Amino acid sequence: MTLPEPQLTYAFEVRVEIDRDIRIGGGGPGEVLNFVPITGGTIAGPRLNGAVLAGGGDWYTDRNGVAELNARYVLRADDGVAIDIENRGFWRADAHTTARLDAGETVDERDYYYRTSARFRTDAPGYEWLTQSIVVGLARQEGAVICIRFFIVD
Repeated sequence: MTLPEPQLTYAFEVRVEIDRDIRIGGGGPGEVLNFVPITGGTIAGPRLNGAVLAGGGDWYTDRNGVAELNARYVLRADDGVAIDIENRGFWRADAHTTARLDAGETVDERDYYYRTSARFRTDAPGYEWLTQSIVVGLARQEGAVICIRFFIVD
């Protein structure tokens, strides 16, 4: 029996504008909790368009150069519907790539690992597809903007 391979369908890209990291600290040995405020952004794609509202953030834990991401923020679709997103994932890169990103360079997303899994909440009937699907994200950093292309796992 041949089992089907998962298929991904592109849904939209979120361009999240961020402020500077805030170091919180704590955690165990080799762990540092940080907070990145989200200040706004845009959403564009075949399945969803709108804006990222200011006020959310990413509480990420750095463990010896690997960041475990835990972002939560609100999207506002063009039709006014509010959508809560909780986006979890991992970021890791070698020292050379990290230095390039820190210098503000645009680095090809294939040169580092920046992947997420998102969970959405809303009671708007037109967006049930978001709340009833597995959604994965491929992310990249462009200066003070985090760009995440979201795909539905079919």
